[in-house]
Amino acid sequence: MIAHLKGRLESTGLDHAVIDVGGVGYLVGCSSRTLAAIGPVGEAATLFTEMLVAEDFIRLVGFSSASERDWFRLLTGVQGVGARVALAILSALEPAELARAVGAQDKAMVARANGVGPKLAERIVRELKDKVGAVPVGPAALGQVLPVGASADAVSALLNLGFRPAEATTAVAAAEEELGDGASLDALVRLALRKAAR
Repeated sequence: MIAHLKGRLESTGLDHAVIDVGGVGYLVGCSSRTLAAIGPVGEAATLFTEMLVAEDFIRLVGFSSASERDWFRLLTGVQGVGARVALAILSALEPAELARAVGAQDKAMVARANGVGPKLAERIVRELKDKVGAVPVGPAALGQVLPVGASADAVSALLNLGFRPAEATTAVAAAEEELGDGASLDALVRLALRKAAR
């Protein structure tokens, strides 16, 4: 399993990038949002990755953030959503927008993505609601500060361990408040796990 790639951005296409890591060029499928965020060709680049393995292919898909990768995993767990459709949704919506759409059961927002009809959009928001949990909507949610950097990665780590989004966010926020802004990812995750266990 390849979890991330760190190297030089060799080239980009409509739906992929090539990252040179130690002389080996990795072709990585990407959403348009990731391609826009990755930086200029010739510069250093880091992509979080998901390896897709089937009978007739092995393919890497890349993301600019761990939360985008987590959403890709959630989306491809829905019947009828393959890698191409999941990337189309992530091209149309940021992870925070997708979380709000699922929490509010806003199928019209999800249906904005290419290749997603009303029925599929309804299935996506319905099936993911329990996995993501209700997300607050309204004026308070619009002003909500979403975690970035080590905080976002710590929340992602807790989600991967099976915590619900609200539990993970609360535990990481409490850990960050105690440790301060410059806390490392490792320290944040350890303290957040202790806080969540209380």
